[in-house]
Amino acid sequence: MLKSLNTTKFVSVAILSVILAGCGVSSPNSTGTTATLATSLASAPLAANVYLAQAANSKDPQQRDTNLLLAAHAYINANDYAAAQKLLKSILPSLTQSPTLLAEHKYLTARVLEHTSTYSDALKTLNYPSSWSLPSWQMTAYHQFKAHLYQLDKQPIEQVRELSLLTTYLPPAQANEVNNTIWQVLQPMHEQTIKTFTQDAKTPVFAGWLQLAYIAKHYAVDPTQLVRYLGEWQKQNPYHPAAAKLPADLDRALNAKPFTPKNIAVLLPLTGPRANAANAIRQGILASYMAKQNDQVAVNFYDTANDAASAYQQALTAGAEFIIGPLLPTEIEQIQVMNAANTATTNALTNAANPEKTANTVAAAPVPQLFLNQVDKFTPDPNKFYFALSPAQEAADAAEHLYQDGVTMPLLLASNDALGKRMAESFIQAWKKKSDNVVEVYYYDGGDQMKTTVQDALGVRDSQARIARIKELLGNSVQADFRSRQDIDAIYMISTPQDLTLLKAFIDVNFSVFTQPVPLYTSSRSRVENESTQTAQDLNNLTLSDAPWLMQNGEENLMVNTLFSGWNNSQKRLFVMGYDAMDLIGRLAQMRSFTGYQFNGRSGALSVSPDGIVNRQLSWGRYQRGSFRQL
Repeated sequence: MLKSLNTTKFVSVAILSVILAGCGVSSPNSTGTTATLATSLASAPLAANVYLAQAANSKDPQQRDTNLLLAAHAYINANDYAAAQKLLKSILPSLTQSPTLLAEHKYLTARVLEHTSTYSDALKTLNYPSSWSLPSWQMTAYHQFKAHLYQLDKQPIEQVRELSLLTTYLPPAQANEVNNTIWQVLQPMHEQTIKTFTQDAKTPVFAGWLQLAYIAKHYAVDPTQLVRYLGEWQKQNPYHPAAAKLPADLDRALNAKPFTPKNIAVLLPLTGPRANAANAIRQGILASYMAKQNDQVAVNFYDTANDAASAYQQALTAGAEFIIGPLLPTEIEQIQVMNAANTATTNALTNAANPEKTANTVAAAPVPQLFLNQVDKFTPDPNKFYFALSPAQEAADAAEHLYQDGVTMPLLLASNDALGKRMAESFIQAWKKKSDNVVEVYYYDGGDQMKTTVQDALGVRDSQARIARIKELLGNSVQADFRSRQDIDAIYMISTPQDLTLLKAFIDVNFSVFTQPVPLYTSSRSRVENESTQTAQDLNNLTLSDAPWLMQNGEENLMVNTLFSGWNNSQKRLFVMGYDAMDLIGRLAQMRSFTGYQFNGRSGALSVSPDGIVNRQLSWGRYQRGSFRQL
């Protein structure tokens, strides 16, 4: 069962009563006023059989149909969608041709289709003609439910459109809640997607939201430009809900001061066993630095191979205004411990009784720092950021991607090691935020055990056991093919490059002739080095995530491949990580304040969470017809 993300809570009876109170126009009829009809249709607190009995005793057709619709509503409240569907179908031919009753029939039918058919079918049904004049309570429910369906159908632009229309029918407090939701929905979207819909003249409030989101994303890195374009937007949209009060995160980004260091220190293990990895990052940093051609900025490298804390102190002594690194988690922890000790000493001296000692003790301003890894435990600091090529983060991003692809029941096949288990757990935790469906995980070992694990995961061994039992009873002359399970709709593989080709081959041969093979996904960890045409054919239809730069063949790629011909994919990823680290410096403050701001780097679409962690959204490609192509 898909989880409802609850970006819009269904309007309560209390809010409906406020809306109904504003509907002062009443038109008398044989059973009461329009307001009375509205109140009765807005909710169905009684059991369905009560309304059916009242309908049977109603002589007035409108009152009869009202009670029948209430009975259908009551069935829906009780999750009896079959009964509701049957009743709604039976009353349609003789339904009173009142817009309010016709609209309620469409609304309830869509509510049923949400659970019995597809979201697109529900949306097709929930379509009111523009000629209908309906009360505010009904339009509120209409726009709210359409927004809910668009959310489930993964159409965020249309969800925002309906939410913007919904606010026109709500009291101010509830409208503000929906406005906050609109802004949250817009945050993960790419600016080019948003830009496409910014000129919708039919729904100016909707267009205004998209224009604001585009300005915020496009100019977040340049506060001067951001102020200018926001001012122009406010003049053009004086009555827009966000004109008087900007969203809080955008206001913070507007006031955030960007980092503009002239002396940048880079802490890397330039010698020792990690030197190859560090050199790739170093080359990426230098490539970014040379591309900017800014003679006013100096970049200095410090070797952490022997002592990260000592290298850190050297950088500070040399006047570093921004620090990139160190690379290893143990080095990060070493600096954290040192800084914590220094802070404790400074606080102790400040509080000491000796006034001369206190006067001479000046706490140094913290130097902003972009660590090139993540640690499990850290205290968020506005000047500390964590940027890592994290396999666990990549698995979480994969869960999001599979969900957006429409996958509902994924199966995980993961290597039975610490990294495989960590990535699987990260995928599961991210999936839980999207769906109530449980993710099954099968951990495989190498050799013959891999085949056995795949057969267990796909239910093949159970099928083969059933066939064997039948043959024991009826004789070996019985002809039967094994069957594989049909309740999954995707497989995410967490493997090494050495395992990938064999693992995929085992999956391919263990889908039975009665089952349509499901889409296969994997991570950059599985990507085979120097892929041949034969390898690409073996991996046909496999979808893989990786840094966008590694899916291109531009001039920069050719130059790096020529200069560093011995590099593997891991070193190339570290190269683009170093490149992005330099490009991020001037953007980090705004990105942290405005979580919807994404920077399209070479290592991925980058954003910064409030705790300072740099998140990566990777690109995806697919093996097709003997080659790998970016999607």
